[in-house]
Amino acid sequence: MFKKIVSYVYPMNVMKQNSAFSKNLEVTWTNGYLVLDSRNTNYSYGSLQRILKIGLKNIGFEKIKKMNHILVLGVAGGSVIKTLVEEIQVSAKITGVEIDKEVIEIANLYFNLNKIPNLEIVIEDAFEFTLKTKTKYDLIIVDVFCDTHMPNFLFEDFFRERICFLLQPKGNILFNTMCLNEIQNQRNIKYVEQIPKDYFVKTIPRVEQHNELIIIEKK
Repeated sequence: MFKKIVSYVYPMNVMKQNSAFSKNLEVTWTNGYLVLDSRNTNYSYGSLQRILKIGLKNIGFEKIKKMNHILVLGVAGGSVIKTLVEEIQVSAKITGVEIDKEVIEIANLYFNLNKIPNLEIVIEDAFEFTLKTKTKYDLIIVDVFCDTHMPNFLFEDFFRERICFLLQPKGNILFNTMCLNEIQNQRNIKYVEQIPKDYFVKTIPRVEQHNELIIIEKK
């Protein structure tokens, strides 16, 4: 409680841990809330939760509430899952895919992710999971980062086509990207241009300064 109160004045660190995949991880009390950060960016809760919540609002809370199965690629501390369960109150099955076992252990210990009954966590590479799954999803949230780095496969044609294929009719993809320079801006422009015409697409640029959300809907 002391650290929580003091955090309104300045952040109070709770835990620091190195991870094979996520490198430097820290859990910190900030403005009365526990957040999970990597070396250079917020990993869960804090700004990331606000960013993804904006995307979910654009899809529509009422639409999401009626969904049956949601896939989250890149779980980290699970803040978007908490938004789905606690704020939108979804009863859908949620499958969370996370390559970093250690970050899930942190999420369970500090953020009670393992207390969510309709959540299944799969420890696996997101690309490999999407290749193997035969399930169709109503919503796919793509939030795959290693600190500020986004793996190249996320922007490849095959992966985009695969996650689009895994959508139910009228289903949505919410893709969180980071644009730190003009090369990355052009990367996103090219990505959006290559989305087939039988999908609706919307971008929300400069969310929390450096993030751009890409929202895709299957017709």
